[in-house]
Order: sequence, then structure tokens, then C-alpha cells
Amino acid sequence: MIASMKATLITSFKDVAPNGDLMEMVVWRVPKPVLPCGHCFKYRLVYVVNGTRVIGYDNEPGKGDHRHVTGEENEYTFTSVEQLMEDFIAEVEQWKCEH
Repeated sequence: MIASMKATLITSFKDVAPNGDLMEMVVWRVPKPVLPCGHCFKYRLVYVVNGTRVIGYDNEPGKGDHRHVTGEENEYTFTSVEQLMEDFIAEVEQWKCEH
């Protein structure tokens, strides 16, 4: 987060499963887009298994919206906070089914 920006927390969710898996979703509304993003949200969503990030969605200056899945980084098309969280949760559920 850029220190001079005042952000408003939109959502913050953290869950640790009995087996230790961690899911965390944090979204802020920021006064200006985090370039090159065209929206006014800063976010980080992560799913961690055995201490390793297996899925992550985030945006940062210079990179924009992107996702990490088992070590690979790809662009992510942000449309809304609701869709972001739905996409992330669906990807986590799919990963759980496959592993």
C-alpha cells in the first residue's frame, strides 16, 4: 500500500482450517487506482497449504491485477469485488478437489 493513500477497509476474512490450511481475503477501497489498474481497490487473497501459498490474487503498482496458482503468475481481469471473491473461492475449491 502506498503510505500517502488513505484506504477504507471493505472486507477482511481469515479462516484457519483444522488441518492448518489458511484462507485470507482482504480488500480496501483506495482514493486512486493502483496503476495500471483502472479501479479503486487494493486487495490480497491467499490460500496457504503446509505453509506454502498455492493460490493468491492481488494487485500492486506496476503489475496490476494478477493471480498466482502453484507458482505461476497470470493476469486477472478484475470486474468487481464480489466477482473477485467468487473467482478466488471457486479456484480454491477446484484446487482442493484436485489435490
